[in-house]
Amino acid sequence: MEFLNYLAPVVGVAALVFAYTKVSFIKSVEPGTERMKEISGYIEDGAMAFLSREYKVIGIFMAVMFGVLLAIGRGSIAMPLTFLFGAVFSLLAGYVGMSVATKANVRTTNMAMIGGMGKALDIAFSGGAVMGMTVVGLGIIGISLSYFLSGGDTSIVYGFSLGASSIALFSRVGGGIYTKAADVGADLVGKVEAGIPEDDPRNPAVIADNVGDNVGDVAGMGADLFESYVGALLSGITLGILAYGGIGVTYVLIVAASGVLASILGTQAVKGDKDPQKALNMGTYAASGITLIVAAIFSLILLKSLRPFISAASGVIVGLAISKLTEIYTSADYDAVKKIAHDSQTGASTNIISGLAVGMMSTVGPIIVIAIGIIIAYAGGGGNTTSTHGLYGIAIAAVGMLSTAGMTIAVDAYGPIADNAGGIAEMCDLPENVREITDSLDAVGNTTAAVGKGFAIGSAALTALALFSSYTQAVELSGIDLTRPTVIVGIFIGGV
Repeated sequence: MEFLNYLAPVVGVAALVFAYTKVSFIKSVEPGTERMKEISGYIEDGAMAFLSREYKVIGIFMAVMFGVLLAIGRGSIAMPLTFLFGAVFSLLAGYVGMSVATKANVRTTNMAMIGGMGKALDIAFSGGAVMGMTVVGLGIIGISLSYFLSGGDTSIVYGFSLGASSIALFSRVGGGIYTKAADVGADLVGKVEAGIPEDDPRNPAVIADNVGDNVGDVAGMGADLFESYVGALLSGITLGILAYGGIGVTYVLIVAASGVLASILGTQAVKGDKDPQKALNMGTYAASGITLIVAAIFSLILLKSLRPFISAASGVIVGLAISKLTEIYTSADYDAVKKIAHDSQTGASTNIISGLAVGMMSTVGPIIVIAIGIIIAYAGGGGNTTSTHGLYGIAIAAVGMLSTAGMTIAVDAYGPIADNAGGIAEMCDLPENVREITDSLDAVGNTTAAVGKGFAIGSAALTALALFSSYTQAVELSGIDLTRPTVIVGIFIGGV
């Protein structure tokens, strides 16, 4: 059955081909008036300028790390090469996603003007789908090829994960700082000092604000989830070898590949002229449902048990639950946001207090869901009889949660495209009905951005636990002594 392993890179290539078809579709759409093209060009130039500057710094870091890994490995070039492999794939995914997003924004605006809500949603989501499919396509190709070419030596494959993690640090932190600096700066000079509306063309910082949306929520989020996706696959492969041998690896790759195919099919379910949020949710639910069916079938075929499927299902359900809980606390359709709006009538102070209170409450549900998911994954995987099987269950849960990352990233990257579309409509002084459509898309985009962040944090928690579990099994670590000062100091530093 190990021949099924080779389906993973094939599915990865299919995801990249699908992304290419979406790029072609977006480019075939008319970008609109000359003024719209001009504004969009400024945003694209700014985004590419940021990437160029960031990638130069990252290039220096990569060269230094390559030398360090080469020295540590006493001349062995295998891990340094996989490190570069992982870093380059992450950078490539970010570049492709950002490049397409800055082309989709103006076309979304134009479709809102001449085609209505449904066509505008189609363009914006197609732009997001390019990022999503590029991330999972490159991720599954990179991990599977690294595993095959290394002869199954996971210590070499960890270099790929290290490369992905390094780029995620630069993209997430660097991009996030730029995003918020541009956002707050534009609001201070526009709304506070000059007293002009958001996205007003008289405010030059508006362009930087729109650039920041792409930097943080397209390239940054993509690199973040690329890291988690790769880490989940790697931990699953490592623990799969220890728990079931080669067949355990096959199941991990099958679940991941089924998630990629399900995400491709799920994107086709995103249609709708009236409720963008419902359309996006339908795509996510469809992708998750298909993944669960395939995971159950191959759990019985490969491992002769439904235990691994229970673990995978717990991960998928945790991901859906976190997404729904985040939507409840960030969507204008629910009471949490309405309460903040109501409390804001008495001034900025009550707005801050109410918003902070809702934000703190919103963390309770996801934490409980993740905790329950971990317990179910461990017990379902067989942790009550063999700890290695239980830890493999946790890794499978992480893979299950991230199996539909292509769809999740697509929904998240849709947000900044819709936001940019609204900004372009405002700066070009387009008719009010156009702005109403882009505002509706943007409102949903704000929720999807929050959902993406919640999903990224939740998946990172599961992936970190899975990676730590694979480490403890690989080095045969029996336990952690909390009475040792060095352990306590490490916990404190990590908490800070």
